[in-house]
Amino acid sequence: MRSQRVTKGIERAPHRSLFKAMGYTQEELDRPLVGVVNSVNEIIPGHIHLDQIAKAVKAGVYMAGGTPMEFSTIGVCDGIAMNHEGMHFSLASREIIADSVEIMAMAHGFDALVFIPNCDKIIPGMLMACARLNIPSIFVSGGPMMAGRFQGKEVDLSNVFEAVGSVKAGRMSPEDLEELEECACPGCGSCAGMFTANSMNCLTEALGMGLPGNGTILAVEGARIRLAKEAGMKVMELLEKEILPLDIMNRQGFENALAADMALGCSTNTVLHLPAIAYEAGVEMDLTSIDEISSRTPQLCKLSPAGAHHIQDLREAGGIQAVLKELSESQLIHPQALTVTARTVEENLREARVLDREIIRSVQEPYSANGGIAILRGNLAPKGAVVKQGAVDPEMMVHQGNARVFDSEEQASEAILGGKIKSGDVIVIRFEGPKGGPGMREMLSPTASVAGMGLDKEVSLITDGRFSGATRGASIGHISPEAMEKGPIAAVREGDLIKINIPERTLEIDVSPEEVQNRLKEIKLPPHKYQRGYLGRYSRMVTSADQGAILRSEVK
Repeated sequence: MRSQRVTKGIERAPHRSLFKAMGYTQEELDRPLVGVVNSVNEIIPGHIHLDQIAKAVKAGVYMAGGTPMEFSTIGVCDGIAMNHEGMHFSLASREIIADSVEIMAMAHGFDALVFIPNCDKIIPGMLMACARLNIPSIFVSGGPMMAGRFQGKEVDLSNVFEAVGSVKAGRMSPEDLEELEECACPGCGSCAGMFTANSMNCLTEALGMGLPGNGTILAVEGARIRLAKEAGMKVMELLEKEILPLDIMNRQGFENALAADMALGCSTNTVLHLPAIAYEAGVEMDLTSIDEISSRTPQLCKLSPAGAHHIQDLREAGGIQAVLKELSESQLIHPQALTVTARTVEENLREARVLDREIIRSVQEPYSANGGIAILRGNLAPKGAVVKQGAVDPEMMVHQGNARVFDSEEQASEAILGGKIKSGDVIVIRFEGPKGGPGMREMLSPTASVAGMGLDKEVSLITDGRFSGATRGASIGHISPEAMEKGPIAAVREGDLIKINIPERTLEIDVSPEEVQNRLKEIKLPPHKYQRGYLGRYSRMVTSADQGAILRSEVK
């Protein structure tokens, strides 16, 4: 066992002495040591309750004969960090999380790990570390939040962001906004729609690294505590059977996760995170392969913000296992892929079934013949751009309009809320990419303002930054190369004609190649916004979005 490097032999007497200072008995030190990686904190609603999940995990480890030892990671709440300086740190935190887990696991000789994430960058950061370490591991999330109720309808955080635009446009009263604010997020858990947190928790289950139910059992259910205990017990079985993360996180596993991604209509942020995780696992994944899976995988679910359903509805309809069962019956996933149940996907799906055909449609009668995410290319995005096509109104799937150009999110938001954007415009927000942002700030505020003002069926938005999973409408992000690397988006000028054709996967500027190159030659790039500290280092090392925004020192 790996832990023997810190517990066995006469040379390890000082080490044992330190463990005993904390109250560990010799019997506990003779057992496998299991690291419990807990991202609990008091700033994220999805993490506020993770102490209870960790308590259950540790009980499960003890019941199965292991000794659990808990340590923590950082975590950023994207909603609270939104539309101010804090959002620069969100995506960048992913690398810190991965590195910190690697440091703790390697320094202390754990035999196995149980990961307890729940939101946004924490999940992929932990998955990256898990692949990098490759010791027996399992994930159990804190679970999704319940949807709120407002004036007889189910609501979530995205409704509050959109309501800000509605109030500014005179379409909603400040009093109604205050009422909505009180009830949209009724308690702990990851925000109730198919936003990034729930997308990644669902995909962790589809990848095979979380037990059935990991993505959909609500945070407030007793079943979530039971699942945590089961995860604690199951990691001991994985240790005994020597089942490693890279036995699961292989080509088949990632293709299953991508197929689930497209069927569920997940957040566009998954196109940043899955390639980064795959890189750590030694699996090649690029935007072309992602789009190929999208083109053959129908969208079976329309969850908020694309539709009215929430994660709790998906759970009641059969959950992720029911979605996988539907895909498996049409040979759209790999049934022989191994999972943390110590069984194959096919074995896990024997009891799975769809309980509501409106929430989980059949492959024969899907919401869309293609997956929820599309990759666009063209002279404006030579290396690709990403759109959540499942959340785009049909009349906006093909759109052209004059560019309204902004060099920051703040400039764009001011123009939108100031009534300076008109029907047909294409909003261009640049210098918000991985390097230029830095950190690819999520553009939920501008997109929600557009939707709240009733312009989401009339206005498109393109950016080298990214979008929240709560974004809907013709919002195209991850444009690569980014403006800070003199990508073509840096050459766009006010009034240029932008042509968007999502069905044909194209994103074009109606300007000659020669003119684009001449403009780029004239551009003087701005200095990095952060010269010192972590973001200073990050902005100098980070790669483009099409590579998953991983750090350059880690690129082959």
